[in-house]
Parts: sequence; structure tokens; C-alpha cells
Amino acid sequence: MGQYITTHEFYHVYTDEPHATRRKEMLKKYPEIKLLMGHDWRMSIQVTISVCIQIFVAILLRNSSWWTLFLCAYVIGGTINHTLSLALHELTHNLAFGHSRPMCNRLLGFFANLPLGVPASITLKKYHLDHHRFQGDLIYDTDIPTRLEVFLFSSRIGKLIFLIIMPFLYSFRPMFVFPKAIHVLEIVNFILAFTFDGLMFYFFGGKTLTYFLLSTALGLSLHPISGHFIAEHYVFKEGYETYSYYGPLNAITYNVGYHNEHHDFPYIPGRNLPKIRKIAPEYYDNLPCYTSWTKVLYDFVMNDNVGPWARVTRPTKVGRVEVPTQQEYEQQMKTVVKQASKRG
Repeated sequence: MGQYITTHEFYHVYTDEPHATRRKEMLKKYPEIKLLMGHDWRMSIQVTISVCIQIFVAILLRNSSWWTLFLCAYVIGGTINHTLSLALHELTHNLAFGHSRPMCNRLLGFFANLPLGVPASITLKKYHLDHHRFQGDLIYDTDIPTRLEVFLFSSRIGKLIFLIIMPFLYSFRPMFVFPKAIHVLEIVNFILAFTFDGLMFYFFGGKTLTYFLLSTALGLSLHPISGHFIAEHYVFKEGYETYSYYGPLNAITYNVGYHNEHHDFPYIPGRNLPKIRKIAPEYYDNLPCYTSWTKVLYDFVMNDNVGPWARVTRPTKVGRVEVPTQQEYEQQMKTVVKQASKRG
């Protein structure tokens, strides 16, 4: 990791993120890992089933009591909408239909976005790839909390509030920290999402739309699956900036818990991530990991040594290193996957 200069807000390092180095070393030692690269069209089946269930449940609850609506939105809707948001994460890497068919991935993203109630698919893609390319970068990595968040949410009560409003922080932080021009597909995403909202409201009433919005707000806040937000990169053990989760919830979350594996190989679909660990166990078995996302949330609030400041940061690459654009980065991925397919 390099030498740390620690304060009570961030862990400052002056080394590059560890995943590119580990990826290069692993591919040299285990070239068969390249055979795992590609895409997994079967995730579109899970997305379709999830969207249909959400629409069915929303219509079913159109005349229910508010307590029933709230409970179902947390237990059923929150779980499904969070998995749909993780499907959007997979689609930012073109992992459903591959880099050769980016528009198919975008269309599936539009569809998966419908029950979320708010447009997110294209905006997530616009910022998420920067998180991979510039992990910990003080400008480009908008996954890192702002200093204002550190100031407001560092007490135990503050950290609890931080978890409750997490979906809002993750949605609006990138636009304030590193605003980007609106992409035309974002406008399409907005139109489709709000048109769907309007149609559901018109034909089935306000509770149907409320169910979608509550499912997103509750499912991405104090929900067991939301433990992955904290587990992935918040420093619980000094010297490590990415952590994996090996537990049962991976089965419905596209194996997002295999987060070290994902950052090492972001162009390998979720269903293949466990195979990386089986091929090269010596690279992962000694890394700190989790088996419960719920415990991660509890520890985040109760552990006074962990909070919004517990992130590894590094000086921005702006002005000192020429970095690839998003298009160049995706083209590199496309080339690597194509070469791997030929070898397979």
C-alpha cells in the first residue's frame, strides 16, 4: 500500500491502486483467467423476472394500507430494487451482452431501471467506470465521501443517518463533486423512467408509484444488502482498501460481494468471479473479508475507528499522468475480451 499519512478523515497514500498490479501478475501466472472474460446474457433473465415481480407486487398493493405498503416495500421491493441497481452496475461494464453490443446493454439497463422510480442507469455508467480507473482519486472517484459528509456524519448517530440517506448521497454526490455534461442517453433514460412512473400513477394510483420509490429508498439504505456499500472500500483493517464478502446474498446480487475479484477483473461477469478465487486462492484467501453485510453495517455505526473518513485516498492524476478516456478504457476492455474469446 505504501506509507500512510493518517488523519481522522482519510487514509492518504501516494501509491497507485493495487488492482492493476495484481491483475497483471495474476494473468501472467494464470493465463486461463482470460477464459472467464466475456459476458453473461442469462442475467437478463433475472432482470426480467425482477422487473415483472415488482410491477405485479406494486399493482397488487394499490389498495393496501400504508403499513402493508411500507413493510412490503422494505422486505420485497427493497430487496428486488437493490438487486436491480446491482444489475445496472453489471451493465455499466457491458457484462450482459458484451462490449460488441453496447446498445443491448443500455436497453436492458433502461428496462431494469423502470421499477426504481428514478432514472439512474446511464448516470451510473458515466461515473462508475471512473471509480475503477481512478480508485481513491480525490477528484475522479466520486464514491469517496466529501469532507462535508465527514464533518456531518462522524458520530454514531451521524453514521446511522449516513446509512439512512445513503441512496441520496450516492445519487447527488457525483454531480456536485465532479459534474459532467448530460449525455443524450441520460435524457432518454429520464424520459422512459418518468413516462413509466406517469403511466403507473395514471392507471393504478399513487400507492403503486410510492411502492417503487419506497423500495428504492429503503432498499438502498438500512437494508442487509446495503452492507456492500460499506464493505467494499471502507477501511476496517489498515493497509487494505478493498474487501470481499463471501456470503449467501451473493446469490441474488450478481456476486458483487466478490469485490476484490471484481476490481481485479472488471470485465469478468459476476457469475464467473468465484472461479477466479478458485484458480488463484493464494491472492485472496489471506485478504480480510466478510461473511455478513448486516454485521458490517452494525460495526460501521458502533466502531469509533471507522466512519465516512475511513477511505483510502490518493492525489489526483489530473495534470501529472495522462489517463485514458472512458471510450479508450472501454475499447481496451473490448480488445482484451476479444483476444480471450479467440484463445478460448
